Amino acid sequence: MKNSDYVVKSFINASGVFLYVFGVAWFLSNAQEIFGEQDEGLFVPIFMLLLFIISATITSLLVLGRPVYLYLNNQKKEAMILLLATLGWLAIFLFSVACILFFFQ
Repeated sequence: MKNSDYVVKSFINASGVFLYVFGVAWFLSNAQEIFGEQDEGLFVPIFMLLLFIISATITSLLVLGRPVYLYLNNQKKEAMILLLATLGWLAIFLFSVACILFFFQ
């Protein structure tokens, strides 16, 4: 696989993580409007823990899924390149969000 393929695949994976995080953040910031005022009972912590577990699974699949597959198929160099490229894109997204927060808020 060419290096440009890794760049594109890692960008798609990182974009998927970013969009998922954006969706969860939007949902959590609008949860009171969606569900109304909720008591701090047993179900809110259960919901939050289940959301955390599902989020960890989804994001780990997006970041680690293909690199682990490549690594297990003896393509160790390609696995590391894809993983590091994905992490690089995530760092760029993090820096972009930080700049937006710093300059526009």
